[in-house]
Amino acid sequence: MPATDLLVRARRVRLLSCDVDGVLTDGRIYVAEDGSELKAYSCLDGLGMKWLERSGIVVAWITGSSAPAVAKRAATLGISRVVQGMENKLDAWEQLRAELALQPEECAHIGDDLPDLAVIVRCGLAATVPHAPEPLRRRAHYVTRAEGGAGAVRELAELILAAQGKLAELLHAYGDQDALAAKPKLRRL
Repeated sequence: MPATDLLVRARRVRLLSCDVDGVLTDGRIYVAEDGSELKAYSCLDGLGMKWLERSGIVVAWITGSSAPAVAKRAATLGISRVVQGMENKLDAWEQLRAELALQPEECAHIGDDLPDLAVIVRCGLAATVPHAPEPLRRRAHYVTRAEGGAGAVRELAELILAAQGKLAELLHAYGDQDALAAKPKLRRL
């Protein structure tokens, strides 16, 4: 997809929905002896999602998982829209859209496996990670360089925020004096 088309799509985004396992994590699930699940999240993704929320973009998680670790991490980040145990992610996504009164083109979604496909083909900005199956990579508007659990959501957040002219100000607030003069650089798929 040409970078200009990607920027147009990213400028419209008002909602980013994320899969959890394989996107916010590396997809591995650690099971403790007591049966509880442990998941590892990237702090890079966490900051990216906080930036989106601060910039007026709603972040939601839609996952087939029903692990307490998911709710715990979401609460830590202030992500209030978390839908767990959803095999049919499209239904959850459509409900979120209705609650927020958003059109499909105002929504971005990042997923890594076939349960995400129905949302990927309907949203305005579809993203996936490098390890995703071919049907997702083929239909995605953007494939991140970073793998799931290693900054993929941060990469997408920066793309969206740069397209909307909000990233430079965020970076400048951290002391990046050159951020306001920099132009967003996007790669072509």
